Formats: sequence, C-alpha cells, structure tokens
Amino acid sequence: MKNTYSRYLIAAFILVLLVLPQLAITPEYWITQLNYIGLATLVVVGLVLLTGVGGLTSFGQAAFVGIGAYTTAYFTTQMGLSPWLTLFMGLVLTGIVAYILGAVSLHLSGHYLPLGTIAWGLSLYYLFGNLEVLGKYDGIAGIQSLEVFGISLVSGRNIYYLIWLFVMLSIWATSNLLSSRPGRAIRSLRDGGAMAESFGVNTAAYKIVIFMYAALLASVSGWLYAHMQRAVSPSPFGLNYGIEYLFMAVVGGAASVWGALVGSAVVLIIKDQLQNWLPWLIDSTDNFELIVFGIILVLVLQHARDGIWPYLAAPFQRRQQVRSVKLPPPPEAPALPQRERPQPGEIVLDVAQIRKEFGGLVAVNDVSFQVKAGEIVGLIGPNGAGKSTTFNLITGVLPATAGRVEFCGKRIDAKRARDIARLGVGRTFQHVQLLPTMSVLENVALGAHLRSDVSVLAGTLHIDRSREAQLLHEAAQQLRRVGLGDYLYEQAGNLALGQQRIVEIARALAADPVLLLLDEPAAGLRFREKQALAQVLKQLREEGMSILLVEHDMEFVMDLTNHLVVLDFGTKLAEGKPEEVQTNPAVLEAYLGGVEEEEPANV
Repeated sequence: MKNTYSRYLIAAFILVLLVLPQLAITPEYWITQLNYIGLATLVVVGLVLLTGVGGLTSFGQAAFVGIGAYTTAYFTTQMGLSPWLTLFMGLVLTGIVAYILGAVSLHLSGHYLPLGTIAWGLSLYYLFGNLEVLGKYDGIAGIQSLEVFGISLVSGRNIYYLIWLFVMLSIWATSNLLSSRPGRAIRSLRDGGAMAESFGVNTAAYKIVIFMYAALLASVSGWLYAHMQRAVSPSPFGLNYGIEYLFMAVVGGAASVWGALVGSAVVLIIKDQLQNWLPWLIDSTDNFELIVFGIILVLVLQHARDGIWPYLAAPFQRRQQVRSVKLPPPPEAPALPQRERPQPGEIVLDVAQIRKEFGGLVAVNDVSFQVKAGEIVGLIGPNGAGKSTTFNLITGVLPATAGRVEFCGKRIDAKRARDIARLGVGRTFQHVQLLPTMSVLENVALGAHLRSDVSVLAGTLHIDRSREAQLLHEAAQQLRRVGLGDYLYEQAGNLALGQQRIVEIARALAADPVLLLLDEPAAGLRFREKQALAQVLKQLREEGMSILLVEHDMEFVMDLTNHLVVLDFGTKLAEGKPEEVQTNPAVLEAYLGGVEEEEPANV
C-alpha cells in the first residue's frame, strides 16, 4: 500500500517530467539524456520482474529491443505501414520468439540459464547483422517519425513525452501486477517454487509469463528507439548492451520497480560523464572509461548489495511500517467458494504399500495407513524414520517408487503437487517456507491461490480489485483464526520461528483443504502457544477436517490424535489408538527409549 508521502513524491516527479521540456533553459542535451534513460528504464523494468523478483537471470534483453526496432524499421520503410501498426506487429513477433526461447531456456538451472541467454542473444545479434533484408551491418535508415493527433514527434522534446508515458505506464502496470494474485505467485518463484507448487501455482507457466513480459517491454523500447533515431543497426542490440541493462537493474535495486529508473539514470549518467571527463583527467584518448566504469560498479555493489533504491526509499518505508501497525484489516468481502466436506468416517486418504527408494536406500518401506474424515492421525517416529518423505509422497513433491495413494477415492500418487493441491490437500513444511520480505497477510493469501482466477492481464491493469479483496479478506480471517490477527502487515521474516509456523498453518487453511498435512507444527512453540494450536486443530476436527500430523512432542500428539502410525527406518512399526501405541513394547524400544527392567531386589 502506498502512503501519502509516496503519492506526493510520485506526483511531484511526474510534474517535473511534464514541465522540464517546456523550459527554455533546459538544454537539449538533458532532453536527449532523459530520452535514453527512459528507453533503458523500459527494458530494466522487465528485468526487475524477471531477474530481481523471479530470480531468472537474462543477458539477452538487448536482442528483444532489436526485434522491436527492426520490425518497425522494415515494415515502415519497405512496406509503408503505419508505425503504430508496427508497434503491435513487433509485440506479436517478440512474444512468439520469447515464448519459444523461454520454453527452451527456462528448463535450464543454475549458471546454465544465463549462459543460455547469452547464446541466443548472440545468435539474434548476428542474425540482425547478416540478413540482407535488414541491411546487414549497415542497418536500415530513413525511418519515418511518429505522429500523434497530427503532431510530429521528430524532435527529441516531442518524443520525450511519448517515451516517458510508456515508462510510467510500465512502472504502474508492473507495480499493479506485483501486488496481485499472479504477482504473489511470481514473487514465490525465486525462493519458494516448491512451496508455491504445493498451493497450486504453476511455476513453469509463470516463468514463461515474466520472460515474455520482460521481452515485450524491451520490444516497446526498441520501437521507440527506432523512431527517435530514425535509423537502426545491429550495434545497440549486442551482448554488451544486454550486460549493461542487467547492471542497471542490479545497481538500482533488482527487486524494485522504481530501482529500474534509478539504476538506468545512474549508469547512463556515470558512463556519459566518464566519456566526457576521463580523457581530460588522464590526458589520453584511449578507451579507459569502461575500466573505470567497472571499478565504480564494483564499489557500488560492495557497499549497496541491494542497490541504491532501498537507501533512497528507507525513510518512507520506516514511516510506512509505523503506519502499517495502525492499519485496519482488509475490508469485508464476499466469501470465497468452499469445498464440500466428506461425511464423518468416510476414508479421505488411503496410503497402500507406498515405497520410496533413493538408489539403494529405502526411505519408505511399503507403508500403509488411512485417514478418515473428521479425525487427526499422528505420524510419529525417530529422526530419519521417513515421516517427511511420506508427506512428500502424498503431496506429489516426490514420486513414489511403488504403491498407491488415494485421496477421496481418486488415485493421486502419479499427480503433480499443484494438481493434488487443487483436489483439496493443504500442507505445512518441516522447515518453514515463507516469503520473508512479503507481509504475513500476503503469505497467507498465496495459500488461497487456487480459490480465485485472476489473470496476469487483470492484475496488470488493476481490474482485479474485487477478487483481490476476497483473497485478502480470507487471509485475514485465517490469521485471526490462528491468533495472529495483529500481525497482518508485518513482514513474515520478522516473526519468531513459532509464529512463522502458525502463519504456515493459516496459509494452508486459506486453501480450504479437505485434508491438512502438518509437518512438526508445534516445533519452536511455547507451552501456551501449543495449547492454543491444539485448540485450533480440535476445532478444525469438529468442523469435519481431516488432519495428518507429524510431531515429536509426544504429550502434544497423545492428547490430540485419534489414531497413531509409528515409523522406524521407513517401516511401519505399529498403528492404533494413542493409548495402545503408548504401551506397545516395540514402540517404547524404538522411539521412547525402551522399557526399563526392574532391578532385582537385594536379598
């Protein structure tokens, strides 16, 4: 949520942008420099979404700028088409190319992904320079200027307004997207992809979406560049420019939309001033500016790892944090649709002879058990017994080597995690998997991802407000349900470990599950917090929810569960009611330390 101060600053910034070209004292050089900053910002905004938020590094964005530029250059000069028509043609062509390249490249991981973007970036660059139809390395000249309502944009001062209109629209649209349902899914890609899949997020599809989004913004930049310069050649679309765009994103603040503007301005201004002043300072015309420029960038990154923008925004963020404590919860909204619950006693989960092998290691050895509607089943055992692996087999995180898992009569052991989540299985994790820089409210709203259908386009255009209000209202309700209603706007990473585990439970509840899988939910909780959690789980059981629980706190488990399954070295050791398991000699020996033998009486 933007506070009053940020709105005033944005309004003041827009006012300065509007007035600056109209002032006679504004040098033409400034206008030209601002035009180039605006063109770069369009590309870097896309990189913020792709790399800073999504965690997908690309060195090839300059090639997409080239596609937009060459498309309008060719069709306006060779076929006489309207430049405005060629804008849409360039977007379509860029979208097709980006989809194909993304479908291939985004399967790569680690350092292979950036290497892949370098490969296709160089390929497109050499394609521009070797096609006769594109003028080879001489390029295409004589591109017609743009016109808007009969006003020619041939001068830098006139096209300036169009460039910055697109820049502000891109910042507005990207900010909208990041604060929407698909935006939360996108923000989960960098550090929580496996977690997001467990709540129905199609991470592969969202990766392609942000890859195409960044490419389309780069294409718009290329279209504007071609009509500003009125000529194109391959040189501005090479790998060195792709690296420069990435530098701009990192210097400004790779995870901040406004950082894209700051980074573009800082890099281009420093680069330009070095070219002006360095020959005079060192009395040489040799090309030393790249060396000095690199040193400056290293120093910036050493002292501002998150970029420059977080330092500029820090005072306003502190005010926002203070204000967030006093913010009311999200307004009332219509309830999200809820699933039908199975009848009490009906089998919800049927695990039959499930087995998981990692090479020669058998982690889960032909385990079978059932969970019925309206009961809490505990899955217990020593460390390394295979409990979390069993959870992962049930939820589709790991594929089973053998056996069968059925949920409400449907076989799910061959399904993906997001498809299982769609059926009504919610879960928490042994190691907390929250998005630490997102608010508690947004983390929980991610759990309700499948309960709404807001598209990327709707989120971008800010026409999703009613459905977004439903998601946030649901998230707030679940947080109040687990006793964290006072922490809605706190960053999740600022909470204590025990509170983070409770947030995970609220996130799972937001998915409206039929079956809830809790992996050590009481770990890190104080005694009273455990009592409160137990009351919540008992209430859920009374409402008809089925719960499968992994926990090491035996007192917590014994007082809460209807049924226990004991694992040891991946094998089911015992099963039954808590009081039966508690007295089972095999369980006492393996898990509780064994039965003490009575010492013989002294004679």
